Amino acid sequence: MRKAIMLAASITFISALAANAQETSVPQPPKQAPVATPEAPKIQRINVVDVSELPQKAQKQVEQVAAQAGEANLQQLRTSIDATPEAKAALDAKGATSAQVVGTSMDTDGTLTLITKKKT
Repeated sequence: MRKAIMLAASITFISALAANAQETSVPQPPKQAPVATPEAPKIQRINVVDVSELPQKAQKQVEQVAAQAGEANLQQLRTSIDATPEAKAALDAKGATSAQVVGTSMDTDGTLTLITKKKT
């Protein structure tokens, strides 16, 4: 089973769940034929895992991705999580909050994993 840590993609994906389907701008006709992009899997379940529960190699990857993403992107992710009842409920069930989320992972089977880090 292959996982990819996708902070920016998860921000967009979770934001889409929380956003209304209303568009405020008039779509412009494309200048070129649209390029087919693979569709992201739909979220089927949400897991919450503390970074300390991951293998050492994965912990390092999470730390690198979080550092590269920056605080602004993490804050955007956390805001999206708070606006998504399913994600918020999954965190609540584990006794965590969106402020503890440092990364995400999406499996091809639709499992969204929220990676948290306890404040030390």
